[in-house]
Amino acid sequence: MTVTHSRQDDRVSSIVVSELDYAPPASDSLFFDVSFGVSPGDHAAIIGPNGGGKSTILRILSGELEPDGGGTTVTGTMLTMTQDVGMSRPDDTIRQMLIEAALPELRTAGRRLVKAEKDMASGEDDGMGYAEALTEWGDLGGYELESQWDAAAERSIKSAVGDLSTRLVGELSGGERKRLVLDLLFNSGADVLLLDEPDNYLDIPTRVWLEQQIATCQSTILMVSHDRSLLERSATKLIVLEGSGCWVHGGSYLTFPEAREKRQALLGDALKRWNTEERRLHAHMKVMKARAAQNFKNATKANAAETRWEKFVAAGPPPPPVSDQNIHVSLRGADSARRVLDLRQVGIDGLFLPFSDEVHFGERVGLIGPNGTGKTHLLKALGGSQQPDEGTIGLGPRTSIGTFTQINDRPDFIGRDSVDIVRERTPDDEKAMKSLARYGLADHARQEFETLSGGQKARLEVLCLELEGHNVLLLDEPTDNLDIESSEALENALDGFQGTVVAVSHDRTFLARLDRFVVINDDGEVYSLDDFELAMTALANPSDVASVKMAKSLTAL
Repeated sequence: MTVTHSRQDDRVSSIVVSELDYAPPASDSLFFDVSFGVSPGDHAAIIGPNGGGKSTILRILSGELEPDGGGTTVTGTMLTMTQDVGMSRPDDTIRQMLIEAALPELRTAGRRLVKAEKDMASGEDDGMGYAEALTEWGDLGGYELESQWDAAAERSIKSAVGDLSTRLVGELSGGERKRLVLDLLFNSGADVLLLDEPDNYLDIPTRVWLEQQIATCQSTILMVSHDRSLLERSATKLIVLEGSGCWVHGGSYLTFPEAREKRQALLGDALKRWNTEERRLHAHMKVMKARAAQNFKNATKANAAETRWEKFVAAGPPPPPVSDQNIHVSLRGADSARRVLDLRQVGIDGLFLPFSDEVHFGERVGLIGPNGTGKTHLLKALGGSQQPDEGTIGLGPRTSIGTFTQINDRPDFIGRDSVDIVRERTPDDEKAMKSLARYGLADHARQEFETLSGGQKARLEVLCLELEGHNVLLLDEPTDNLDIESSEALENALDGFQGTVVAVSHDRTFLARLDRFVVINDDGEVYSLDDFELAMTALANPSDVASVKMAKSLTAL
């Protein structure tokens, strides 16, 4: 295995991945024989199902993980952003978070400086270590970097910025953290940027900003994203990770579905597909056995490769090697009175002004607006878990409300495995397993909820809503952790749902299928728009809302 980082030169690609192979500890291969290249200036995206190894490839490229086989070469300077940037260490200062986003030499110097400051404050250092660390920081360009931090913070953080060396990461919203780090990366001049789900936690205006930044960025970009609008507008190449390998689509997501359909057709009949996969598994087994002969530590993985090949052969011709997840969501719903929700002068102090509205049976309503305007608070008030500071919310007769939480916050699921959670809603064991299979969760039936991936948790929570049979669904960012195929399955199910949907979302592809939109702006004003494009225009140009509403003869509520 080789991982190489070099200065920019005339190589064919800025990123080269060759026959990459990786298996998590005590597990079979996550993927193998993954090869692709990203040319200088390309803005490529890795797409594929949840748990397929997309983030793992970025972690290998950054040097965080060691692959089991294959090699990678990154040409030029490289900066990375993880999908959970700043989330795991909320007690760090903002400066510490930004140091981790710096180039390697500055990152090391910044860590030394932070440690030297702490040592001097505790009396462990007489000041000499601090002086040396400060000098090194300045010599490497630390002061210039701090100026960039200040400018980016002014652009990215809504509240007064203050001192970055004392203000804590936990004081920023998830969107502010991402926007701040992204701003720095796009203005860094780095040759290569690795971005893991850069759109997560960003509101729609900031996602539009992200698309503009990617479009004008001169760096080579490799990102992971499930945002179909972002992929359509920003990706110049797609690396499709599915099955146990990958293939490359040389265009944006706009042309991907058709390209994938054609590719599947070109794979030939079932027997030809089976023979191709059998040869690949057999060759992989031979490679692993050769490695095991050289190093006994590879014996377990060699045995696993042999077992996989033997099972494959014993089973006979299977489905195509690149098979769909076959996720089937079926939301039944039920009838209710025409007026489902009646809001009378509802307001929450410090977030939005009092407004009135009615939600009728069968409507699909999107709650939209910038981060921090109170959309999730309003959704909680509709579900009864939070009381508004002003006004009243009435429920119509025969109304049954089911709620999907943004961060899969389900204390009642903790410590319980998936099949146990489903059995609570459908006592029949066979039906429970079939339900899990429809959601692509059969292999995780005995896995505890807290150990599931974000996408798996989201699918399980939607399955519970289906089995509970509610006729009003309150959905808080339902597609945030779902892969593309799961998002499309949910959207198709909602189209046929016999009931009412109120959803908070920043996913523009998801929102485009809703009926109308309740907008909450930064000034706390709440108003309704009945057109998707108008709603997006209102978010992009909040100062132009009055003319937008006048043009469509809409009145603020």
